[in-house]
Amino acid sequence: MLLFRQFVNDDLGCASYLVGDTDAGVALVVDPPFEIEPIVAAAASDAVRIERVLETHTHADHVSGHGRFALEHGVPVAIHPIAEPEYTFEPLEDGQEIAVGSVRVRVMHTPGHRPEHCAFVVDERIVLTGDSLFVGDAARPDLAIAAREGAEDLYHSLERLAELPAGVEVYPGHVAGSLCGRNMSADRCSTIARERETNSALSFHDVHEFVLVSSSVSTPRPPTTERVVALNRGRWVAWPGEPAELAAPGDATVLDVRPFGDHAAGHVPGAISVPVGGGSFGTKAGFVLVAGEQVVLHASSRDEALDAARKLWAVGILDVAGYVLALPAPETLATVGADELRQLMAQPEVQIVDVREAGERVEGYLPGATNIPYRLLRKIGVGALQRDRPVVTVCESGPRASIAASLLQREGFDVRAVADGGVADFAGDVVSFRRCGS
Repeated sequence: MLLFRQFVNDDLGCASYLVGDTDAGVALVVDPPFEIEPIVAAAASDAVRIERVLETHTHADHVSGHGRFALEHGVPVAIHPIAEPEYTFEPLEDGQEIAVGSVRVRVMHTPGHRPEHCAFVVDERIVLTGDSLFVGDAARPDLAIAAREGAEDLYHSLERLAELPAGVEVYPGHVAGSLCGRNMSADRCSTIARERETNSALSFHDVHEFVLVSSSVSTPRPPTTERVVALNRGRWVAWPGEPAELAAPGDATVLDVRPFGDHAAGHVPGAISVPVGGGSFGTKAGFVLVAGEQVVLHASSRDEALDAARKLWAVGILDVAGYVLALPAPETLATVGADELRQLMAQPEVQIVDVREAGERVEGYLPGATNIPYRLLRKIGVGALQRDRPVVTVCESGPRASIAASLLQREGFDVRAVADGGVADFAGDVVSFRRCGS
């Protein structure tokens, strides 16, 4: 009997799969997360032995758990040889069939997102599309090669997938929340028939039109792309082990993972606020942390610290020196509401900083606001601001403005954050771009 289970990492929007034959007691894993424990537990519950790991491609946004399966369970890893992995692997090729008991998994080479990318057709009933065809969208083509070259390959790969029988169920490698696509649905599965009818990526008339649109990627690249690719292509990455509680952070960068209200009420001077419960924690932390810097977590509890550490490891931030709980927290950060921001906008000495992406600002912006995406503030954005003038940060609804305010306070600015609300609350004050024909 076919065993099929989907596992979704809600923080990153990544999906992994357990595929097996319960009668034969065997299974394989597709695209495992770094935290493999839920998959191992599910296999034990279903009384199947994991015999192999299949990788659709070398992931660029999260660390794979294939190394942990190899190191801790002796499980071989299979991937297309174009990936050129530095670890021992079993090569996959287009059309190959892999037996899992009586279940058959057929390999489809589907380059585009990355040159080595493969999809896996399970018993001609289910297709695991990885980072090629998503529910409602297609993958971005710019994470390994030039966007136009990747887009052309992706177009032909999507054509192959769309030719599968209408009733084949589609299970992608990402769902909404990932940076790997722009218009992904929150649905975790679909069918080939539904995607043919509703997926805009399958509606293009020819390859040239598809390449023109899909290669114009505006979503920022995952901040840890090169680091994660190197980890996933290189030697097995072992589980770092539980970080220790420390008495003090020392010289490490303090990442405050508590709720922003706690950070605003009192924090260690220089701490960067990225609440672990705020969604997309790993991606946001990756944007604001500098590669190679040692991090100490300021958390409300041990469990909160461990949750944050696991989510950092998942995006390749492995240098977590430990965590602190009870610390002197003498520095506060002021916040303002929408009404107070309206008053501040009338004061010319106040610098309003819109920390959304440029693509969001195109839809409308606050008059007089300077646009600096929060992810750039530690790198290139600070020089655009005057240090002798107060700053107020704002985004769509508050979370990114809060992160940005902590970054600017760290740099010595007199800063306040619109932490609860944002541009969405200023419908009557927002300037909209006039479009041709409007």
